[in-house]
Amino acid sequence: MTKKLFFDTDCLSSFLWVNQENLLLRLYPGRIIIPNEVAAELSNPCIPHIRRKMNHMNSLGQLEKKQIVNGSEESRLFYEMIANPDKQVALIGKGEAAALALAKVYEGILASNNIKDILYYVYCVKTFRS
Repeated sequence: MTKKLFFDTDCLSSFLWVNQENLLLRLYPGRIIIPNEVAAELSNPCIPHIRRKMNHMNSLGQLEKKQIVNGSEESRLFYEMIANPDKQVALIGKGEAAALALAKVYEGILASNNIKDILYYVYCVKTFRS
């Protein structure tokens, strides 16, 4: 089975900002998932060209938006990271937390370029251990 890639905001926007989303589409066709939280962050009115690109990719079926359902396992993980993290780590953004939670629950791959902020959650938090 081909695993889905769950993108956080910074990672996807890095490609969109420099007009290189075609690289993602060639490498990962049909595998690009963005949480609704990432879509909301990319819809910032200050960067309308990013929102347009994301919406265009979505309309062509090149990426899929995924909602975190209240009461689900991904919802529990998401809220634990954004509202109740371990005291020794800094809070992470909603886009990062959503991508992490969905990747874990759906056994996908996390696409992030912010390893410093998420490394703790990937390897150390009890909720992310298999």
